[in-house]
This record gives sequence, C-alpha cells and structure tokens, in this order.
Amino acid sequence: MNVGSQYQQRGIGMKRQLVTYVHPRTNDDRVGILWGTRIVDVSAAYAGLLARAGERDPTNTAEKALPSNMLALLQRGDDAWRALDRVVELLTDRDAPEPAGPGAEPIVFDTSTTRLRAPVPRPGKIIHTAGNFREHAREGSQGGWEFQIPPWISFLKCTSSIIGPEDDIVYPELTEKLDHEIELAIIIGKGGRYIPPEKAWEHIAGFTVFNDISARDLQAREMKSGLLNLGKNLDTFAPFGPCMTLRDDIGNVHDLKIELRVNGDPRQVSSTNRLSVKIPEIVSHWSVMRLEPGDIISTGTVSGVAAFRPDPAAFWLKPGDVVECEIENIGTMRNRLVADELTAEQRAWLDARRSLFATDQHDEFRK
Repeated sequence: MNVGSQYQQRGIGMKRQLVTYVHPRTNDDRVGILWGTRIVDVSAAYAGLLARAGERDPTNTAEKALPSNMLALLQRGDDAWRALDRVVELLTDRDAPEPAGPGAEPIVFDTSTTRLRAPVPRPGKIIHTAGNFREHAREGSQGGWEFQIPPWISFLKCTSSIIGPEDDIVYPELTEKLDHEIELAIIIGKGGRYIPPEKAWEHIAGFTVFNDISARDLQAREMKSGLLNLGKNLDTFAPFGPCMTLRDDIGNVHDLKIELRVNGDPRQVSSTNRLSVKIPEIVSHWSVMRLEPGDIISTGTVSGVAAFRPDPAAFWLKPGDVVECEIENIGTMRNRLVADELTAEQRAWLDARRSLFATDQHDEFRK
C-alpha cells in the first residue's frame, strides 16, 4: 500500500482517509484513519477522549457514536462524522499527546506491518457503470469486441468476490483470458431513492480504487445470451482499497490521475476528466434502485485493457503478475496473481463440468 507521500502529519493538516484494518492483537476488523505512515483506531481514539473527559463507560459510548465497523459507521451517519471530527482535531493538534485508548493502551499501528481489508469489506451491493469512459468503448470497437458498449450498461458484482488492497487474486482454471479494469468507485454514505443530481454529493461518503477483474472468455460467452455474471464474479474478482478518501478531501474528483501497472508496466493511464457522465449524475441515475450506506458504485474503466489490444495474448494476466492500481488522492493497491489451489474433490467437480462453462449458453438451450 502506498501511503507515505499522500498524507500530512499533525499540525500541518491531514487528508481524511479511512481504512478497515486487521487489529494486530485481537485479529478483529476495525476502522482506522491513516495518519502519516500509521493507522489510528478511530473508535478507540474517541473512547480515549471520552475517558479523559470523565465518561464512565467510554468504550461502549464510543462504539455507539463512532462504530469500529465501517458499514455500521456509515449507517450511523452524522453522529459518526461529528465524533470523527473530534479524533481528527486530536491528530492535528501539535500539543496533544499520542492517541491512546481509554486504558492508555496503544491504538496506533504502522501501515507496513498491518493488514488492510477492503474499506467496506461486505457492502450491500456493488453497481458497475460500464462504458462511461468513451475511450474504452472506442478501443473495444477498434479491437474487434463483438458487443456494443453504450452508456449506462451496468451489472452487479458479488460481495463474496471482494478482497483487500494487498490480497492475492486467484487465477481460476475456467479462464484463459483474465483481464483488469481500474475504476474510481463511489462509496455511499447516506441512503436514498430518486436522488436529484444537485443533492447527490451529500449522499457520498467518499471514494476508493476498484479493479474489476474480468474473465473475458466467460464474459463473451455469457454476453451472447444477454447475461453478465460469472465472467465478473468469480472468487477474488473485486479488489478495492486501499482506503476511502472522504468526499471533501478528494480534491477535484473530475480531474484525478488514474494508472494501472502490471509488473511495473503502465497498461491503463488516464484521468477522471474523461468521464462522459459526471459523479452526481451517476449517483442520481443508480438511485432508481434504493441506495444504502456502504453501497459501492463504480464509474467505468479507461482504455488499455488487454482484451481490446491488437495482440491481447501478450497482455492477459497470469499467475505471478503483480497488478498495481493507483488513483490520485486515494492511493495504490498492489495485488499478486496466484494459481488456484484446488482440493481433489474440487478438481473432480470442475473436471465434470468444465465443458458446460466452455460452451455458449444459448447453444446449450437450443438442444
């Protein structure tokens, strides 16, 4: 995870970037805030503030106001943001003591030795906006992709596919054409339905980096029948992170640099200034289905995917590759590709059904 150059230390101001980290002693998933090259547990920090103010039950009071679970924090809404402001004031006060828990226990951890989960490890839904960078649609046409990519194509991604910003991506045996799609993703903070564009910003909690891993051969077979499911939803196909940059700290969300690298080689390089449909309209559009706190909405990928290159065979992902996804003012994910390790029982199941996944579905139904 790349953090060092993007965050400022106490007394100079700080970008509010929340993470879900694995507590090194309890192994629990908890919400932290990036502080230089360290992570501060926000609920424990708030409990420490309450304890020093004389609160009798600071841990439970803090957990209610500023939950240690990201989804619960987003659902808490304004109460959580006000409590978080208190923690940020502590972290930016030159004269304040080192943050500590209510019993003076350490609550600050080094990012280099702390594992991160996806910022929202299990959101309610993930909505993908395809075709929003017209450069991606144009390269599809030029590259011979047989399916049109009009604006507002969408599909849902399974939350069971989610992995963290440094977890391994498993290369499934069902595909020979594994591809990448870096995307800016929106994290919803306030739910709603039929949200007008001019009010969309208040429904956004923040932004993160998403990599929409895609099995292009499975995807193409499905799309012949008008479907899009397995090609986007196998295990580990939804890495995102490393953090959620809060909406008011993202800068100009419509002018952020985007870059995906494979083994250090830049493959997708662009900017959010090329979005066809802007962020408020994207949120408004998808609010036709009720949006809830923690929901993820992607904004579309940029040009440079393997599938649309003149020689895609040289660019498909393979075991051993390292994929880095970086978006300005958020950070960098780094995921390694590994071969799928199957048990004997799993391999027998796969061998018995392999032909089903290798056949066009519409042809099967005609028999």
